Amino acid sequence: MKAVGFTESGGPEVLQVLELPAPDAGPGEVRIRVHAATVNAVDALQRSGVARSPDAQPPFVPGMEAAGVVDQIGTGTNTDLRVGDRVMAIVLSSGSHGAYAEQIVVSVESVVRAPDATTDVQAATLPMNGLTARLALDTLRLEPGRTVAITGAAGAVGGYAVQLAKADGLRVVADASEQDEALIKELGADVVLRRGAEYPGRVRAEVPEGVDGLVDAASLGALAARAVRDGGRVVTLLGYDGPGERDIAFEPIVVFRYTRERAKLDRLRQQVEDGLITLRVARSFPAEQATQAHRLLAAGGVRGRLVLTF
Repeated sequence: MKAVGFTESGGPEVLQVLELPAPDAGPGEVRIRVHAATVNAVDALQRSGVARSPDAQPPFVPGMEAAGVVDQIGTGTNTDLRVGDRVMAIVLSSGSHGAYAEQIVVSVESVVRAPDATTDVQAATLPMNGLTARLALDTLRLEPGRTVAITGAAGAVGGYAVQLAKADGLRVVADASEQDEALIKELGADVVLRRGAEYPGRVRAEVPEGVDGLVDAASLGALAARAVRDGGRVVTLLGYDGPGERDIAFEPIVVFRYTRERAKLDRLRQQVEDGLITLRVARSFPAEQATQAHRLLAAGGVRGRLVLTF
């Protein structure tokens, strides 16, 4: 089968098309014929050697979310899925067996049907990014009517966090650059403020007592605490666990906690079908152009997700 990966760490140029043996699904697993796999920041970290398991062996194949069709179900696997079903999946990859491949094997708990009326390219953008946003909000544990601030709202995780927070009944104060302001309002944010280092101060001008919680998708770190009330929470995506002033708790999250939360992934599917979540594709590339996709990601400013097609 065709895959995209690398044998040595480095920049986007190390990515190459590989020919690898097709995997077989075992008990409790399904095999997916991948039609689309997203390009995420963690893929670049794996490629550079920063976020790869020391036990991983070359060739390395990145990728943490995909969409396609079920083409094999492991013997004895208890599932409502059938061969030929359109599905999307989050892929638990330490750097060796990721989603950048024509066929992948995943736990049956990591895959659900793709949302109706979506393409594979669109569906591929939801599992990892959507579950990351879901985990962030679950970690904040805010009741309906509370106020949450979201940084990096124009990105994939931030955008899903805005829409999921609104679906949870929260008031959302999000950030945006001038060119992204209309987008963030369209996603449903109640208040949209200019992004950057002054964002926490702008939040305080709007919510003097401070917000109840903050999803820090833009990695403001300690700066984010200025927007949060005494005793509130800041959820961080890159592991920041600095000192909590005014009894503010910093809570780092990793999406690996939700890789087998099938019910939560299926709820995301339903929310797409109900019009509560918007799937955003920035651009798609044939798998052979993975290097170009990684270079575009590294350049920054991507709105939505870059997707490889197989």
